[in-house]
Amino acid sequence: MKFNPAELETKAVYKLLSGSVVPRPIAWVSTINENGEHNLSPFSFFTVASRQPPMLCISIGPGVGEREGTIKDTLTNIRTQKEFVINIVPSDLGNEMQKSSENVPSHVDEFQYANLTPKDSDFIKPKRVQEAPIQMECRLNQIIELGSDYLIIGEMVLYHIKEDYYLDNYKVNLEKLRPLGRLAGNYSECTNFFTLPK
Repeated sequence: MKFNPAELETKAVYKLLSGSVVPRPIAWVSTINENGEHNLSPFSFFTVASRQPPMLCISIGPGVGEREGTIKDTLTNIRTQKEFVINIVPSDLGNEMQKSSENVPSHVDEFQYANLTPKDSDFIKPKRVQEAPIQMECRLNQIIELGSDYLIIGEMVLYHIKEDYYLDNYKVNLEKLRPLGRLAGNYSECTNFFTLPK
């Protein structure tokens, strides 16, 4: 079978992409608006963009469902405040992460809504998710408009990891972390690690 994206609706192409580029890591992004209100939302179009300086990127699309066509609060906050935190989601925080992804009014604090604890960052204003084992403070480098979406590139200025998730020589204990991955409409838990050839 072959599919020409020029002949398909956007949603159909999205389904093909999100079901093929898997599992995707999840950036649990915390921001703050100009009034000091907190926002927390997960994004699975997320990866490393540069090693030196260390940069991460997330892609943010328009609102969906009842917020179709709207601009997401995360994008607005990063545009105006130019700072954000990427928190890494272990599987045992999956329900809280899912709760924070729900469509709620802009003034709602997703930390409170999902029963999570905001923790001060060292270099930037947005709070970190205290329960998340890894948190990366980022300052905006640039925003690139790509079709219907926006690619946000941020420079990581400080990396936090809970001690029991850290191995020697700057390595993360992935077996303990058990990071959550995003599939098409579901999630995966990274637990079965092996080397190749197997």
